[in-house]
Amino acid sequence: MAFPPVLYQILSMVVATLACVIFGFYLLKLLKYPRAVLGEFSHPVKLNFFATISMSILLFSSIFHEITNVSFALFTIGAIFQIFIAFYAITYWLNRDIEFSHSNPAWFVPVVGNLLVPTTGADFVSHPILMFFFSLGIFFWIVLTAVLFNRIIFHGMLAQKFLPTLAIFIAPPAIAMTSYLRINGDDFDYIAEFLLNVAIIFAIILFALARNFYKIKFFISWWAFTFPFAALTLALLVAYEKTQFTPYYFLSFFSLVLTSCIIAFVGIKTIQVIMRDELCKEE
Repeated sequence: MAFPPVLYQILSMVVATLACVIFGFYLLKLLKYPRAVLGEFSHPVKLNFFATISMSILLFSSIFHEITNVSFALFTIGAIFQIFIAFYAITYWLNRDIEFSHSNPAWFVPVVGNLLVPTTGADFVSHPILMFFFSLGIFFWIVLTAVLFNRIIFHGMLAQKFLPTLAIFIAPPAIAMTSYLRINGDDFDYIAEFLLNVAIIFAIILFALARNFYKIKFFISWWAFTFPFAALTLALLVAYEKTQFTPYYFLSFFSLVLTSCIIAFVGIKTIQVIMRDELCKEE
């Protein structure tokens, strides 16, 4: 499964441009409404999404890996902010009386985002540093999975607007697999296979719950579908590259098509919401 290099370059520039535009708007919000941003930084749900900034920077470090200085600078900035937001979120959870109803899969983002560091930083930093980030991400993936399953099974399903965040369960094991391979010298062993299978299992569970998504209206949280399926696609592609196991090829192709459709659908829906002036509404 190969694509022309020019397609990769075009998509990279498009994504980088969109990211700069979004970042620019949020920076403008920070300058114009600093109290609103500080309020989000202290919100039990919105806090978690600040980690998407560091994760995006880390991903761009990987995208522009051929430009070593740029890639290293992006990795350094992303890794520093990632470790900061991870420990800020952890201490926030420990110091506040958080309602159980506030727990949702978005809690994975600030801590499990550390699994991206080994994926993007294997060429820049030493093994012990990579293992520190990997250990932090794996530990809290396991802990939060238990907490969130307890919340969903015994305390009722998530509110409608949070239902799309169930897809986030797919991302941690998928990212963990690629990170593990980078740390372990690209040896696709039982641990890598286990992590990939867990990601596939969560994807199957999500498909089994698909009917729950048909009856809810579009929320901006639908973007939670995009990254997990992209991570699963990458994990399957890497697994096929390492093993040449044919089912991985077909699964990766299906996942790639599905991810592209999801991104297109959510992107169109978001534009429609913006055109109707329904995006930035007070909750």
